[in-house]
Amino acid sequence: MSVALITGGSRGIGRVIALTLAEAGYDIAFCYTSNETAAKETAAEIEKTGVKALPIKTDVSNESDVTTMVQAAKDTFGSIDVLVNNAGITRDGLLLRMSDKDISDVLNTNLKSAFYTTKAVLRDMMKNRRGKIINITSIVGITGNAGQSNYAASKAGLIGFTKSVADEYGSKGICVNAVAPGFIETEMTEKLPEEVKAAYLERIGLKRFGAPEDVANVVKFLASPDSDYITGQVIEVTGGMR
Repeated sequence: MSVALITGGSRGIGRVIALTLAEAGYDIAFCYTSNETAAKETAAEIEKTGVKALPIKTDVSNESDVTTMVQAAKDTFGSIDVLVNNAGITRDGLLLRMSDKDISDVLNTNLKSAFYTTKAVLRDMMKNRRGKIINITSIVGITGNAGQSNYAASKAGLIGFTKSVADEYGSKGICVNAVAPGFIETEMTEKLPEEVKAAYLERIGLKRFGAPEDVANVVKFLASPDSDYITGQVIEVTGGMR
């Protein structure tokens, strides 16, 4: 049985990724920040598919917490075959109004966490000479977006991180890729004004918003042996967004 570790796996896109990989037969470890109720509900849903689930409360911006999380997953399942760096937050605002905390919180959660988790799983993956690391970036990491300079910077950094780690560890049988979603319908996007949604929709070639499953299915492909000759890539899941 293969094992996947997903950061930010109790809600939103991370939850759907966890369920999709569970349905594909992976035992699932996932972390959450504070909502224990949501984490328990997600774990129960995962286990309905016939696999095991381990929710772990973790501050992914804290290296010690991340080390503890990875060790807990290894103690329970023995190894980690797939790492999905999905945890992310936003602190939107125009740059002149953005506080240092707004910048630091987003960079620490969205980008530094990937350094910590990847470092924590690499040695075992190298020993096994196989492993899949999948980083959830964003289309704004490629295009930029007004009011999201901190978020766009963190997601652009994640793309550079993906390509660099892919180069460093490809010879060890480890594939490192990124998925860049566009406008995906989640709790976060539900709060946007209708005129903002309409403006986004106009830019999408398929003329519909994406679903979390659209992202999760690409993650499932990248986690599977079907993608064993793909590394260092960024796959856009945007519906043809211009």
